[in-house]
Amino acid sequence: MHLDPFMTALGFEGEITGPGQARMRVQLKPEHLNNWGSAHGGLLFTLADSAFALASNSHGPLAVSLSAHMEYFKATAVGDTIEAVAREVSLTRRTGVYQVEVHRGVELIALFTGTVHRKKA
Repeated sequence: MHLDPFMTALGFEGEITGPGQARMRVQLKPEHLNNWGSAHGGLLFTLADSAFALASNSHGPLAVSLSAHMEYFKATAVGDTIEAVAREVSLTRRTGVYQVEVHRGVELIALFTGTVHRKKA
């Protein structure tokens, strides 16, 4: 699975790192910030959601999101490189659950959890 046009337009880079695993990253630019000078929550959610999409579709059958939730812990700044690392928590024939840790270096700045419905192959 390749990055979609939206991921590319936001400056994301990423890859599937193994079955049920993926990594996405972005270097924060001024256009990624909110009015308080930190990464916009929507950007961080989209980064995590993109890693979730790659990880959940790494097995082949189309996986579509059923739900997603995100907790935000720390602020960021222009120039920070933010990385989202997705890992599979549960996989069944019809569903998958994924956790995505969002980091600035070694510091955890947000946590995302998502569930997918897996289409028949």
